[in-house]
Amino acid sequence: MSVDACAALVERGDPDRFAAAMAAPVAARGRLFVLYAFNLEVARAPWVTKEPMIAEMRLQWWRDVVAEAGAGKPARAHEVAGPLAGLIREAGLPVAVLDRLAEARRWDVYRDPFEDRAALDAYLEDTGGGLMWLAGLALGAGAAAEGALRALGWASGLAAFLRAVPELEARGRVPLVDGRPEAVAALAHEGLARIAAVRGALRRLGAARAATIAAWQAEGLLRLAAAEPGRVAQGTLSLSEFGRRFGLLRAGLRGGL
Repeated sequence: MSVDACAALVERGDPDRFAAAMAAPVAARGRLFVLYAFNLEVARAPWVTKEPMIAEMRLQWWRDVVAEAGAGKPARAHEVAGPLAGLIREAGLPVAVLDRLAEARRWDVYRDPFEDRAALDAYLEDTGGGLMWLAGLALGAGAAAEGALRALGWASGLAAFLRAVPELEARGRVPLVDGRPEAVAALAHEGLARIAAVRGALRRLGAARAATIAAWQAEGLLRLAAAEPGRVAQGTLSLSEFGRRFGLLRAGLRGGL
């Protein structure tokens, strides 16, 4: 099944990842579009309805799609489910990681805050970390790269999460375990430390390094949050247009971060 529909979905619903995929080598784009389309579908499932039960059913539908693909069953007739099932088979993607990516989004369905910092960490690990690891696997990364890719994905997921804080609060969620400026700054510093710790390993990924292009804004956003944590609550945590364009261009020319 063509991945064109997946690319179109990502272009409309996740323009930053669409830009990252387009900056990757042509041979990598199709697989990235499929994964990013799946991620988009599960990420928006909790928000398309105000009925928690319906949102839960949407997430379960995607978990079933993943489980069926892993079991070798025919793919469901859906513009993303078909290509996803094909990619799972072709790249040997771990069904458990895909399942946790969808399961983690149950937090978005309800208004309960994270129980503690460990719960927030797990959410970022299963969403941002899991997606980055899956993208690396899809592009040929070996098992030894899992820790580095997950660390980058966690940090990138944190940057996106901090940027989304005002919208989440407007929708009745309590996104931060500790919203004090000093706590936000400390969280951003942790993300920066994770990126710094794996930078060398990421540069040795070969073709799979293209998966890291999706994190091209993470370091800049986290530096901004660390220096000016008030921007998170104010909804002004964003890079300049020049900063965004330059960061993407640099990541694309280097083949990744």
